[in-house]
Amino acid sequence: QVQLVESGGGLVQAGGSLRLSCTASDVTFRSYSVGWFRQAPAKEREGVAAITRRGVTFYADSVKDRFTISRDNDRKTGYLEMIDLEPGDTAVYYCALSDWSSELLLSPTYNYWGQGTQVTVSS
Repeated sequence: QVQLVESGGGLVQAGGSLRLSCTASDVTFRSYSVGWFRQAPAKEREGVAAITRRGVTFYADSVKDRFTISRDNDRKTGYLEMIDLEPGDTAVYYCALSDWSSELLLSPTYNYWGQGTQVTVSS
């Protein structure tokens, strides 16, 4: 059974940084695009960043120039580097795998999801 495990979340002050990791098992990781989504209380889940099998990246406008997505196929791990964090970035962050290479900031394109990791940014 495919499993995605996120880590790296936590509490950070505004302006700080965090690095999220997502490690996959029982899946041919390199065959999938990797996406990061987030969901704040009382808000819909939104796509934050995605990276295709070939390394093409996509970002939501709200995180461009602050978040960087990357992947290590040998480690079956995806990463989300976040800098200059703002209180508005507070949410549960989820990673996901998709067999698509487009529309990757939309959740319906994803096949597998992790359980999420909490990111809290204090002002």
